[in-house]
Amino acid sequence: MEIFESMVLGAVQGLTEFLPVSSSGHLQLAKELLGVELEENLTFDVALHAATVLSTIVVLWRDIEGLFKGLFTRGMNPEKSYILKLIISMIPIGIVGFLLKDEIDAVLASNYVMVVVGGMLLCTAALLSFAYYAKPRQKDSISYRDAFIIGVSQAVAATPGLSRSGTTIATGLLLGNRKEIVATFSFLMVLAPIIGETLLNVVDGGLSIEGVSTAALVAGFLTAFVVGCLACRFMINIVKKGKLIWFAIYCAVVGVLAIGSYLF
Repeated sequence: MEIFESMVLGAVQGLTEFLPVSSSGHLQLAKELLGVELEENLTFDVALHAATVLSTIVVLWRDIEGLFKGLFTRGMNPEKSYILKLIISMIPIGIVGFLLKDEIDAVLASNYVMVVVGGMLLCTAALLSFAYYAKPRQKDSISYRDAFIIGVSQAVAATPGLSRSGTTIATGLLLGNRKEIVATFSFLMVLAPIIGETLLNVVDGGLSIEGVSTAALVAGFLTAFVVGCLACRFMINIVKKGKLIWFAIYCAVVGVLAIGSYLF
């Protein structure tokens, strides 16, 4: 893998992890265009995920710091309640990851993956459109019920091409939660699953730098981190302004192109 290729893939990962356009789908598209077998470079994959986790922590550090302070305070408080909601939201993706990981990997490795990615991008476009036109109710806090439903939507978004952030944010908005609250919750709830998946990959497959140089690894990591920081801040502002419809249009166009690339 060349340094340029690693930087392109790092930028794609950092950007699409937060924008509602599907990181798995766009990484698949980028891999096809560059001719890079990303699944064979576990170390590089781990580095990209670590970079996006770090960018999330940096951007949302004040929120995370506040949660930790509340966690070590006596008695029940809003911070502990919020952490419990985050834990509840992670249960569905944990179940899906445990039961269906091999099936999801099989889809990614199949020759019809572009059709799946394209179809799920069209589903993402539909979800974002519904959320954009939904009548806002502006609930002040995410309930335990909403946290679980948003968690279920995150589990469904394990399907390649279905945007995790787009699905969870759209679900939260459709449930009537305030835009900025949904955006922050969506980005915080994915931290533990990404870290857990990364650690499982390391335990199951080990790490090897075969096929990717140290320079390419560092370049990909730094690119994903910098782009991830910018994308996370950008996405929170976009959700606040309610301009998700543009991402819906983008996902629809790319979805059609992805399906067309397979058929023609």
